[in-house]
Amino acid sequence: MSHTYTLSDFDFELPESLIAQHPASERSASRLLDGRQAEFANRTFKDLPSLLKGGDLLVFNDTQVVKARLFGEKPTGGKLELLVERVLTNHEVVAHMKVSKKPPVGTELLMNGGPQVGGFTATLLGRWPTVDGALFRLQFSDEPHTLMQQYGHMPLPPYIARHQNTADAQHETEEDKAEDERRYQTVFAKHPGAAAAPTAALHFDEGVLTGLAAQGVSRASVTLHVGAGTFQPVKTENLAEHRMHSEWYNIPAETIQAIADCRVRGGRVVAVGTTSVRTLESWAQSGFTSGDTHIFITPGFTFKVVDVLITNFHLPKSTLLMLVSAFAGFEHMHALYRHAIAHQYRFFSYGDAMLIEKKSA
Repeated sequence: MSHTYTLSDFDFELPESLIAQHPASERSASRLLDGRQAEFANRTFKDLPSLLKGGDLLVFNDTQVVKARLFGEKPTGGKLELLVERVLTNHEVVAHMKVSKKPPVGTELLMNGGPQVGGFTATLLGRWPTVDGALFRLQFSDEPHTLMQQYGHMPLPPYIARHQNTADAQHETEEDKAEDERRYQTVFAKHPGAAAAPTAALHFDEGVLTGLAAQGVSRASVTLHVGAGTFQPVKTENLAEHRMHSEWYNIPAETIQAIADCRVRGGRVVAVGTTSVRTLESWAQSGFTSGDTHIFITPGFTFKVVDVLITNFHLPKSTLLMLVSAFAGFEHMHALYRHAIAHQYRFFSYGDAMLIEKKSA
């Protein structure tokens, strides 16, 4: 008889001291909890090549984090913050807006002081994707990626304490700014568009990649532009009532071929991060290699592509914790989290990682 899980099942107490505020000294120096068996093993990420097999296929998300956090003000002087979720055509963007009182449609917002002091404008066109949508559609006065690169700040998660997470962004230290621009980005980031990093991939460096190649492990990539919605906790006790955020993905033909070749040789598909899982399983479910996905994976989901997962430790009550619980098994995942807390693993985006296998049916 299947169990019906509720939101409370995915809550847990986490000491604030375990929320990583900075990355490990080097990417692969982070810890790796090997949770494939009933008996867990504490390792470092450098050990990963020895834990995989020749013939396995690693699938990375090659999205690139853009400097999506922008600060400005209304014509009345009220401060506001935009967090760009996606870039559309015609200099238009879709963004979250943080402001005391929402301005009316047609308002020209002054970003970074506006054109008079070297900034730019953003005209509010309406809500997105519907008239009562949670996001806003705006038109920038110039090409959005260029403006974000010039004026934007790295969109660090809200639980990382930095000035760039506040309107005090101009007071962030140069040291923190340089570290975040370098480390809140994977070494193979290729396609700009993410408002958050695919964090499991942050642990990979050239040393680990060389070791994996020597072991006979192949590599392929997908693209999913991670949205800020990835940090939103679920708020409905009944999981079926949760409205999942939308993210754009693409799977190139060579990756589909690499997966087919992996199956033929008896290898395993190893997803690097939950975003790679969501991409691959969206394709398996819909048949579309590109488009928007709203996939919400909870215990009881049947995984059709992914066999092994490398992932970080996720927020309580988050859709990502539900996904990994569906993958490795609810009780197994809870035991892993208890172990991680007891052994002082570092949590969330700049934290440590774990290696898990798909629960057998």
